[in-house]
Amino acid sequence: MARTRLIPILFLAAMLPSVFLSSPAPAAEPSPWLEIHSTHFTVITDAGEKKGKEVALRFEQMRAAFAGLLMKDRLNMPLPLTILAWKNDKPFYQMAPLPQGQPIGVPGFFVPGEDQNFIVLNLFEEESWRAVAHEFAHMLLNYNYPPAQGWFDEGLAEYFGSIRVDDKSVEIGGDPELSQIFSQDLLQNQTRVRDPRKSLTELLGAQVWLSMTDLFAMKHDTSTYAEGTHHTLFYAQSWMVMHYLLHEKKLPETGTYFELALNQRVPVDDAMQRAYGMTPVQFEQAVKGYFHSLTPLFTALDASTQAGTPPDTRQVYQFPATIGPEDSAIIAKPLAQADARALAAEIKTRIPERREAGLQELQALAAAPETIATGKTADDKSDKNDKPAKNDTSKRAAGVADAAEIAHRALAWDHLEHGEFDAAAEELGNAAALNPGDMWIRYYLSLIKFRSAQAKHADIAGLANMMQDLRAVLDWFPEFADAYDLLAIARTEGGGSTAAMQAERAAMQLSPRNEPYVLHLAEIYIAGKQWDAARALLERLKAGSDSQVAALARDRLEKIASEQKYGIAGGAATGGTKKLSPQSSPFDVLEQDAAKRAADAQAAQTGNPADTRPTKFFQGRLLNIDCSKPPLAVMTVISGGVVLKLRTTDYKSLLLIGANEFSCDWKDRTVSVNYKQGGLSDGDLVSVEMR
Repeated sequence: MARTRLIPILFLAAMLPSVFLSSPAPAAEPSPWLEIHSTHFTVITDAGEKKGKEVALRFEQMRAAFAGLLMKDRLNMPLPLTILAWKNDKPFYQMAPLPQGQPIGVPGFFVPGEDQNFIVLNLFEEESWRAVAHEFAHMLLNYNYPPAQGWFDEGLAEYFGSIRVDDKSVEIGGDPELSQIFSQDLLQNQTRVRDPRKSLTELLGAQVWLSMTDLFAMKHDTSTYAEGTHHTLFYAQSWMVMHYLLHEKKLPETGTYFELALNQRVPVDDAMQRAYGMTPVQFEQAVKGYFHSLTPLFTALDASTQAGTPPDTRQVYQFPATIGPEDSAIIAKPLAQADARALAAEIKTRIPERREAGLQELQALAAAPETIATGKTADDKSDKNDKPAKNDTSKRAAGVADAAEIAHRALAWDHLEHGEFDAAAEELGNAAALNPGDMWIRYYLSLIKFRSAQAKHADIAGLANMMQDLRAVLDWFPEFADAYDLLAIARTEGGGSTAAMQAERAAMQLSPRNEPYVLHLAEIYIAGKQWDAARALLERLKAGSDSQVAALARDRLEKIASEQKYGIAGGAATGGTKKLSPQSSPFDVLEQDAAKRAADAQAAQTGNPADTRPTKFFQGRLLNIDCSKPPLAVMTVISGGVVLKLRTTDYKSLLLIGANEFSCDWKDRTVSVNYKQGGLSDGDLVSVEMR
């Protein structure tokens, strides 16, 4: 009987190997990563769709709140911003900066860049987006307010740093540097913090303040995001001055003050008197009186010193949120895990303490995409030829290819930042072979050409292709200020000073504090022999905050007289640097092929041929605008007897220069337009500059 029972068992055991061998391999686990898009932001997260969409919504709400503070209907965003939001704190701290070798104590950090910006969040902590509100305010301020003084920038960033948002309301105005005197562990045990730093409210409670003249005249570099402690009287007083100015709606007077103090070089005391109608002493008394009237600040400070008392999170001011969950279009789509790895590694390379680790990860992703797809290494001799089929269109295989392309592209940027132009070009060639339609490749290639020419004191190689690439990049991202700047440089070298000036002004409109853009505009004026205009800009730059630009401006001013006299760059008497002869770019063929393939791909996806019409420039008098079929609008522009009818299918998304928003009531105004020609007297608008 026992033997009989054993037979089925043995039979089953014998069958097991064949069953396992014939069974299909287990399906790969779906990636936990999502790519979430809102109107202005991209969120990459492994925390799920609900949490990811909440992150996107909170940043849209904070952006809208900041626009309200500046009394603007529209904010510039001249660089893309990507938010990497981790579900857990371990991977977050593995990539976070290490200031003075110590881990950061906040659940979020900002990574600025010349090409794009990143924010990294730890969603294991509640409201982690509040940790980057200060830096977020600096970013928006740099793009949307003219050059100011340190007290203004830091005061506004500190004020904004207290912001709290939910689905229905916005709260602001609390002390951003207030923390509890007692800390609590997981067992609910409370311990008094040793040597706690004074909050801004405590600092202002002292009898002695800086004089307003000293505060306004104090030098404080806000051009970078590297700041020290905020627990100082400078930050506290700047915060309260902005608190007062915003509550009393005195931003227009503040603009007048900066015009007097920065542009007309009026002494601070006189500028304050003329702008605010108060002496510095009277202004100080007004701010102090306002500070002492803010009862919620002192209530929160008292609560922070009491053991067992939960923190008082009330803010000074509350108002309804202008954007809610139902008002914001936020979409989510799956993202391959390899893509998320590539993005995280790219961010690491931009953090000095993490750069080497990031480079190793990128090199691994770039070198062997087939290894990631199959799970096999190059040393696996038994299946070394087992690679994904060329026609494998699964999400996982596509993600691997995408990750390899992202890795090559990110490595190219790192080489570019370190002046390794040949290595950067090689990486871009590898990236283009995987994804020729990636607009980052075309932008980076243009930047390589410019920086390489700078380093060699040579003309820009492949100038025509560079301009073609930059126009494509601007079609992809119309607010990309640096692409406008590079286009202006290319047009200047190509002899089109009028078109160059238009592109440079667009860059400056989108990023008004970028002093290199002003320097490039001065060079355009010199190329057009507008000597007085060039001198005025250079005189302003030589006293600016950017020391490198200031040195270049001083050097240019010394040579401009000789150049004006002799008509030779650098001046015949100065022995200016001789430029090398332009050489053809080894990537011209690659660029042309990539552009053709991108156009073909776009046509195949949309079913419509790609718009290959050249962009034309026209300046004239705006007669009227027909908005009878919104959002379509038709502008009638005349110049020298030529009348053009120029249309836009959506005037709300039209790129504007010199105006915050489109108005159907505009007429009898000078305008400059970029457009795609239709017939002899009509076309499609690309951008409009109001004069």
